[in-house]
Amino acid sequence: MTTTSTTTASQNDQQLTLGMAVPPFTAHAISVSLPTWKDNVGYEEGEKRVVDVMVSGYPRFFIHLSIQKLARICEQKFGVQGERCLLCPTRKIAEQCREFMIDRSTKAGSPVPVRLVQFTICPEDDDVSAPCRELYIVLFPGDRFPLAKQFWQHTGLCISSRLAERCLTMLHEESGSPTAPVATPSRPPVKPGNRHYSAKSIGRSPPASPTVTHVRYGGSIAAQTAELLNKDHDTYVEERYGRNLPPESAAAAKRAMRRRIAGVLVRDTPSDWSTAGGHEAELGPSTRGVEGVTEHDVFLYATGMSAIWSAHQLALAVRPSAKSVCFGFPYTDTLKILEKWGPGCHFFGHGLDSDIDELERLLEKEVQLSDSPPILSLFTEFPSNPLLRSADLPRLRELADKYDFLIVVDETIGNFVNVEVLPYADMVVSSLSKVFSGDANVMGGSLALNPKGRHYAALKAYMSAHFEDSYFDEDAIYMERNSRDFRQRVHAIDDNTLAVCTFLRSRSLADPNPPPCPAVKDVFYPKWETPHNYERCRLRGADGQPVGGYGGLFSLTFTSEAASRAFFDTLPCMKGPSLGTNFTLACPYTILAHYAELDWAAGWGVDAGLVRVSVGLEERQTLLKGFEKALLAAEAAAQAEAGGTAVS
Repeated sequence: MTTTSTTTASQNDQQLTLGMAVPPFTAHAISVSLPTWKDNVGYEEGEKRVVDVMVSGYPRFFIHLSIQKLARICEQKFGVQGERCLLCPTRKIAEQCREFMIDRSTKAGSPVPVRLVQFTICPEDDDVSAPCRELYIVLFPGDRFPLAKQFWQHTGLCISSRLAERCLTMLHEESGSPTAPVATPSRPPVKPGNRHYSAKSIGRSPPASPTVTHVRYGGSIAAQTAELLNKDHDTYVEERYGRNLPPESAAAAKRAMRRRIAGVLVRDTPSDWSTAGGHEAELGPSTRGVEGVTEHDVFLYATGMSAIWSAHQLALAVRPSAKSVCFGFPYTDTLKILEKWGPGCHFFGHGLDSDIDELERLLEKEVQLSDSPPILSLFTEFPSNPLLRSADLPRLRELADKYDFLIVVDETIGNFVNVEVLPYADMVVSSLSKVFSGDANVMGGSLALNPKGRHYAALKAYMSAHFEDSYFDEDAIYMERNSRDFRQRVHAIDDNTLAVCTFLRSRSLADPNPPPCPAVKDVFYPKWETPHNYERCRLRGADGQPVGGYGGLFSLTFTSEAASRAFFDTLPCMKGPSLGTNFTLACPYTILAHYAELDWAAGWGVDAGLVRVSVGLEERQTLLKGFEKALLAAEAAAQAEAGGTAVS
């Protein structure tokens, strides 16, 4: 099992990490260090002291430096009159980007001109380990980049940093550095080119992308990450110890992951990795709670959001047009997808049992107006992010059968080691970038069809005819490697999180005997949030006893903003976006996800001072000491504020 611990020893040490990759010095890290509350606000407000030092970020929000560099080259080579571009891995995705930009700009009253260019990049020689790569470049007026960025952010479909790195290598360009600030916007000169570009330095293993070298909880980043700087050492480790499949084995890596997600591998331990994707692997009945699930019912995507976007597109393609339902307060881009593509969305943001009563009234009203199904689909997270609420899936399934709509469940937070949601869904989607990977150095997503669903035949037929595999091979290889000990890590993280949440709740207003001046108002965690709904889907063993845990994510609200800030700033762990990491990671979620709409979020119960924590694999007592330290700081802030109020 992977073991890890991370974080920094002091707030001063944390401040030194501002803008650095999380995990540190990782070429394809999917988070960035924003160590204080002030830093997070500064990021949202575009403060130069924050944004100018950022070398990383969550990939759908921060465009990786290698992608930025490749885009500048393409803009210089193909752009005219100040055009900007987005880079797509396939023609179909580029066309979908163009369609989105034209549609949204036309509705806004000013259609934007968009054109596509296909750019084929080949190695100088005929090395079969380095095939030609095709980029599809979406070009548009420079001032319309924010609109294009919406497509990038909402769909997660554009190129990955590893694909950009591979293209830069063939173009004889250095990849974007993960350890230096963003380059100035001036465009670099493009070397004179011909049809081929040298790729002799590539070799037969994936390009160097440092894996997570774990930092001791409470240790100094400066003192403990020097070895991460040695790229050659990291490449040697990957090649020498065979932790990654070679690039030509990408198909086997993808097959192994689809089998892992389908639950059909009879033996799936880290020691079985070499056969998991092979034809000799022993396969058995699925453990996903639905008879007949196979690897052919699972589809892989470049990101979790691209799986969600594709699930919605699939629903639009095979069912009569109608609005969808977003049930529960979701991760922000899920709602944006349902609003910006198709006829629109009904939003039931609380996601409580009482909302199902309201939903049923809506369905009954709509069915009186048309012979078609009243809604297209219902999307819900199980449990939700960040409030960790779980919907009554059996009741929603009854409504779906009665009124003939699709159910799409996002199981990212619960994950299939802990919960069994496929029996109630037509499609289950997940962000593999989170705990399935754990190492926070690669993106990925999945979509699984329920073969017992009423509309399975139509959904499967459409996917068989139209699914396009745009998941870059090298990303798939890293994801497969990371996921081999997925189940063991989940159980360890579950246990750690339960211990931390039990401690924090005992010192909160939610406890039957709260402390005299508490800082924590509530602990949002599936054990206490809509527990009856979570328990119905909690994975159980043959004896009927629960074997699934409550996951590794929880959120805290506080009695004052000062307490929120003090807790977050003092908490000795890495701070940044994302979740499901092997190391503990925290963020002021509402500030990062809803800074421009704080009042709207508060109306759905998502406080501006909410702190979200994804617990990792650190040693439990050390974790508890770190959280106690942060809690004491928050309680001191709450007491100081209460004292100040009394005096005034």
